[in-house]
Amino acid sequence: MKNREAVIREKYAALAAHLSERGRRIWAATEAKSSGRGGITAVYRATGITDKTSRRGLRELPTGKGAEAGRIRQTGGGRKRLTEHDPTVVQDLERLVDPVTRGDPESPLLWTSKSTYHLSEALQQQGHPISQRSVYNLLRESGYPLQANRKRDEGASHPERNAQFEYIYQKVQRFLATRHPVIAVDAKKKENLGNFKNPGQEYPPIGKAPRVRVYDFVDKALGKAIPYGVYDLAKDQGWVSVGISHDTAEFAVATMRAWWQKLGKPLYKHATDLYITADGGGSNGSRVRLWKTELQRLAKALHLTIQVSHFPPGTSKWNKIEHRMFSFISKNWRGRPLLDRVTVVNLIGNTKTKTGRKITARLDPKRYAKGRRVRDQELRRVNLQRDPFHGEWNYSILPRPLQNTELINAY
Repeated sequence: MKNREAVIREKYAALAAHLSERGRRIWAATEAKSSGRGGITAVYRATGITDKTSRRGLRELPTGKGAEAGRIRQTGGGRKRLTEHDPTVVQDLERLVDPVTRGDPESPLLWTSKSTYHLSEALQQQGHPISQRSVYNLLRESGYPLQANRKRDEGASHPERNAQFEYIYQKVQRFLATRHPVIAVDAKKKENLGNFKNPGQEYPPIGKAPRVRVYDFVDKALGKAIPYGVYDLAKDQGWVSVGISHDTAEFAVATMRAWWQKLGKPLYKHATDLYITADGGGSNGSRVRLWKTELQRLAKALHLTIQVSHFPPGTSKWNKIEHRMFSFISKNWRGRPLLDRVTVVNLIGNTKTKTGRKITARLDPKRYAKGRRVRDQELRRVNLQRDPFHGEWNYSILPRPLQNTELINAY
């Protein structure tokens, strides 16, 4: 016949996983009481529950008192909070986290990484016995969650910003209604060619992830890839010319000329006007002289009136080409080293979306000179007509340049 310790051991093994802290001491007290003399010792030997725990349970049994309803421990029971033992730790931690506004600007962590490990070491040097995990918990409780930088601040907003967006929207709708082409243009970020790290991840076989260079110094033999894009809003199609030299206004207009010859002209055979939306800066900026003179040459060659609207300062990310085309290109080549220009052209050309959007890409091997100057006389020949609303942002360039007898001092 089993002795009482073996019986107690079997019972405890069956119930232990289901007992709370309070339930365990009440059960131990009940077993000790039912076992008679030496019951507390028998419970200890069978289960490891100390005599202190069993005696506390016995004191709770007659009255039914103990922890409050719904609680395992009595109010005030359990380990005390760190801030009760060390009331100044939060204040000292905030001085380290935000030394410029809350504490000493000569803080040793002002110019170092404020990781929880470094913060715990700094607090320990100040006499606070605290672990990395406790620092993490205190930071969250004090309103310092771990966060990354977010691109939200667009800088000062132009007072006519919203009005310009409304103006562009209305013109786009008019052009689409009359089936005239509307394109968004912009240059994508320059990319280093070679075995360099490209942000993002893909799914290569285990152990077959591409090995890339540690440093991103430009390979002078391979150079850079300079993608400039044209996005057709009506047809939901894109064109990208990959340049090899510089992002200039001449290169930008050459890309639009290539788009028109290959895609635009077959789609818009009866078009008389072309509407372009562009950023306010860069190679297609509103103040770039070469941009206007090159557009004049393009208008003359295509026999089209080219109407242009620039986005207000600080709003380049609102350009539709950014989130309708460039974002998908970045997703398509994520995690892949851009080894050469052929790789770049192929990856752009194979970019597709679920809606059927296609992007055509080609290499532009021409070298475009940087810093090309446009003289006043050449600029005056541009047959430019400014719109009544913000003519510096909205204007039209007619196909026929101005002649000597028609020159006007428009600039």
